[in-house]
Amino acid sequence: MLYYARGSKDDVITPEEAYDALRGVFDALGPKKRVLAIPPDFTRFHSYAGRITEIANEHYGDALTDVMPALGTHVPMSAEEIATMFPSVPVEKFRVHDWRNDVVTVGEVPSSYINKVSEGKLDFSWPAQVNKRLLDPSYDLILSIGQVVPHEVIGMANYTKNIFVGVGGSAGINRSHFLGACYGMERIMGHSWSPVRDVLEYARREFIPGLPIVYVLTVMAKENGKMVMKGLFVGDDRECYEKAAALSLEVNFIMVEKPISKCIVYLDPAEFKTTWLGNKAVYRTRMALADGAELVILAPGLREFGEDPEIDRLIRKYGYKGTPATLAATENNEDLKANLSASAHLIHGSSEGRFTITYCPGPAVSREEIEGVGYRYGRLEEYNIDNLKDGWNNIGGEEVYYISNPAIGLWAHPSRFEE
Repeated sequence: MLYYARGSKDDVITPEEAYDALRGVFDALGPKKRVLAIPPDFTRFHSYAGRITEIANEHYGDALTDVMPALGTHVPMSAEEIATMFPSVPVEKFRVHDWRNDVVTVGEVPSSYINKVSEGKLDFSWPAQVNKRLLDPSYDLILSIGQVVPHEVIGMANYTKNIFVGVGGSAGINRSHFLGACYGMERIMGHSWSPVRDVLEYARREFIPGLPIVYVLTVMAKENGKMVMKGLFVGDDRECYEKAAALSLEVNFIMVEKPISKCIVYLDPAEFKTTWLGNKAVYRTRMALADGAELVILAPGLREFGEDPEIDRLIRKYGYKGTPATLAATENNEDLKANLSASAHLIHGSSEGRFTITYCPGPAVSREEIEGVGYRYGRLEEYNIDNLKDGWNNIGGEEVYYISNPAIGLWAHPSRFEE
């Protein structure tokens, strides 16, 4: 059922309008005894999910007993991040999702189905895993809150991804990421439907039909240097997601008129501390880059490679060496077999030899570490972004494309985007 839907490419939903709309939806849902909110973590700070969670807290009060950020494989939010993103929500309401330990398997998508949607590339089954808290029968409402935006693993972020990946388990996350990587990033990004989405929808339909989940989805865009809400969609099934995804494709998908030969991407140090997250600079631009292009990633907040200690170790061990090398390493090494999301990430973060990737980290990561994972090393101080604007720039006669935040969009040239 669709409870609320508003949005268009030319629309801007003000904070006051969003507040009134959400309070209206919550009123229509009726009184609740116990509510669980699942917003994104700080890596989706610009999603407006923090404010939506605050509105839910204002409306439900003590009935909103638990807020569990959809960490997936990410590190838990710090107290400072919680205070910044959810300033009016009591900190004692927050729960940490442990993707390796705090999950239950609610069903198994058969290997025959995975084989079909992967076009014969894979034949494992897929465990549908969720945090055990979701199965607590005392919850009469679970609010899954987040932003729909192009995504490298599933095509478009959010909806069932927030449940089966955001608060999912290691086996499910590993296999879903690997499925997306093997199927092909360029075939997935920007599409509302993909093999991974298909599998998650199967799991929603077959294994958790009784959970009282309501999805609150935003579509955000940058206008005049500020993030604004272009769409707000609330519902308990796929319809609200499809509407949000269609709008996101309109407002978050930047089609460049010619392939980019040099691209500079800035990673906000408050959001991007690892290549696990920072490689959105690679994922989201690869379809816009010319063969032989230079991608320069400015990462002043970079501290490590993986969000998880084991994933970090695997990235350092195997590096970003492209699909054939990664698949071979996965076939021959048990540690990668046990962490297929790391294999998928190593594939996603490689240029496949088509363009160069230069990482310019802050002082926490050395040249040796950057070059050790297969990237070129650059010095931050060699780049001045103060006078750069998003899009095309002319720097001393050189044409450079600048992106100030790779998380908010997808860039492509028509020759590389598959309809």
